[in-house]
Amino acid sequence: MKILLVLLLVTFMIIPAFAETQTLPTEQGTLDVKLTYDTIEQDILNKIGIEFINPQTQKIQIHIDYIVTVSKNNETVFGPTQLIHTSEGAVKIPIEFNLGEGTYSMNIEVQGILFNPIPPETVSFEISVGEAFAQPDSENGVAEDTSNGGGCLIATAAFGSELAPQVQQLRELRDNTILSTESGTAFMAGFNQFYYSFSPIVSDLERESPIFKEAVKLTLTPMISTLSIMTLAEDGNESQVLGLGISVIILNLGMYITIPAIAGFVISKRIKSRN
Repeated sequence: MKILLVLLLVTFMIIPAFAETQTLPTEQGTLDVKLTYDTIEQDILNKIGIEFINPQTQKIQIHIDYIVTVSKNNETVFGPTQLIHTSEGAVKIPIEFNLGEGTYSMNIEVQGILFNPIPPETVSFEISVGEAFAQPDSENGVAEDTSNGGGCLIATAAFGSELAPQVQQLRELRDNTILSTESGTAFMAGFNQFYYSFSPIVSDLERESPIFKEAVKLTLTPMISTLSIMTLAEDGNESQVLGLGISVIILNLGMYITIPAIAGFVISKRIKSRN
């Protein structure tokens, strides 16, 4: 049991644990709009996740037409875009926050649902940029610990960017699968504190040592492949998430413990037979 617990922690330690999340209704309450993003960095493209949620069903509403505008002190830094259509009801938009630290306003104007136009409804978000304006995670109440220079998470440091496909895969697994269940949300809330007790040190070592960085990358790659199995679970399905999570644990036990142990035993036996 202790081995399973340790492996579970190791398996999930590479999942980005921090995200700023805001959910607000449109002006008339027709939709809830959820904004998700990691710590905003200046003068680079930051991916902002947008989900349109049906307030009656609490499910993502498909086929939405909308316009996005981002500004600071009445100066526009992004948009207004042309009318955008999302068939899935969830998108990620790259935005550059290039007017320095401070609070930016992001306005999303919904103009259509299910291919039917509606009277425009706007929802406005405030996005903080810069350490002095950083806010704690609104869902888990945990802010990223950057006091030791370890602002980069383990997987992000290993693969070189928050936009790396491997990091995006982990982030989507966290947001769309793990946090879609009560047990997963409770696990992540407690795990965040454990994660940030060591992740800044590990990520600093990765940046300082290319050899260590490559070793971490080689170690994480097969684990990330097994984690993709969990995307087969339906959103919010506790039993499926738990069952697939156990499958991931078994696969990782095989890859990281059983196979090396068998290989070591065989090699040791052959060496002894030669002697």
